[in-house]
Amino acid sequence: MGSSPLFKKVLIANRGEIALRVIRACREMGIQTVAVYSTADVHSLHVKLADEAVCIGPPRSKLSYLNIANILTAADITGADAIHPGYGFLSENAEFARLCRECDITFIGPSPENIVDMGEKTRARALAKVAGVPMLPGTVSAVPGMEAALVAAEEIGYPVILKAAAGGGGKGIHVVYSAKELQASFDRASSEAGAAFGNPAMYVEKYCEHPRHVEIQVLCDKHGNRVTLGERDCTIQRRHQKLLEESPSPIMTDKLREAMSKAALKLCAAIDYENVGTVEFLVDEKRNFYFMEMNTRIQVEHPVTEMITGLDLVKEQIRAAAGKVLKLKQSDIKIQGHAIECRINAEDPERMAPSPGTITAFHLPGGFGVRVDSFVYDLYKVLPFYDSMIGKLIVHAPTRTDAIAKMRQALDEFAVEGIKTNIPFQRRILASRKFADSDYDTHFLEEFLSKNE
Repeated sequence: MGSSPLFKKVLIANRGEIALRVIRACREMGIQTVAVYSTADVHSLHVKLADEAVCIGPPRSKLSYLNIANILTAADITGADAIHPGYGFLSENAEFARLCRECDITFIGPSPENIVDMGEKTRARALAKVAGVPMLPGTVSAVPGMEAALVAAEEIGYPVILKAAAGGGGKGIHVVYSAKELQASFDRASSEAGAAFGNPAMYVEKYCEHPRHVEIQVLCDKHGNRVTLGERDCTIQRRHQKLLEESPSPIMTDKLREAMSKAALKLCAAIDYENVGTVEFLVDEKRNFYFMEMNTRIQVEHPVTEMITGLDLVKEQIRAAAGKVLKLKQSDIKIQGHAIECRINAEDPERMAPSPGTITAFHLPGGFGVRVDSFVYDLYKVLPFYDSMIGKLIVHAPTRTDAIAKMRQALDEFAVEGIKTNIPFQRRILASRKFADSDYDTHFLEEFLSKNE
């Protein structure tokens, strides 16, 4: 059963493939697990594989996976001494982390203070600025209204981007190229932010027109030890939603990686960060980089980092949360080969519309260097209540060219019937000459679709 447990029992406050990922890591570490599930998820794999399972409510997330009282009650009645939130749902909810602390349950993630510091984007910008992290010009605090936004935009220079102060996940973002556009967009952007995050506050930032999206993975313990685990390139995205990630970044140089890693660690030191986290940057055409935000949780795309470093990030999370001293030094981190991840979504990729329904056939690809993180199976019913991602296909090879060839083969072998998926769309991306040449920015998919490559 592995080494002696750091915790007796971990409750996983999530569902899907990340819940399975945590269950497997805990099992290898000799830790018992508790799954929580909505009534719609009663037949899900995480319910079957955990040592115990507790129903926490009806299908709607607000009444189940976001129901803090029910989750804490489930932890209490099962005797769980730690909770892993996965990603999404309550993973970056500072109040949930604080209540875990009050209930003497370890939250496997950063402190509530860390989550507050980085969760409110204007606060994060202010802290990053004090820490000396490169930033795009913009307001350090939320603007009180449209008139203040217009003044700020004039000072910064168009184009600018309106961002929700409490935003994240690509939501609450509007690019504007003129004062007229800003006037037309501000109230709508603020209303959208209020509906999505419960906070209508907006800030203004210079719009970087042709950036790469590159993020630095950090791992920190409770004793001030911090390392970076290389970067991930997340430039391939649609409507600010990531579709494909890879590591190392094709544009990376040793000098740029060192500078970005130092900036990420400066920010972590400034807020005394603990556990895993991701510092996200925009990199312009001249290879200048700028702080965008920090995600205080495990990322969907963490497997590509695991593949190139050989480290199990979920196990590292658990050890850090248990107060163990980080044994790794920066010199221990070696990047080996190249990894690519494709998110496999149950959706019609042309319309970007979810495609729930029953999977009538399901065949996974395999072979050396191929990994699939998924929770679905033959005759599994994909539910309309949750995120459309049904799995992640990850490959690892000695070079980027080899990794692309391996991913193309794996996508050809991946079969899902009964519902629509974005597998054909991912195949098209991997077959693109611009992707092969790494000649693209965050607008790649807009141009790709318009040209119908």
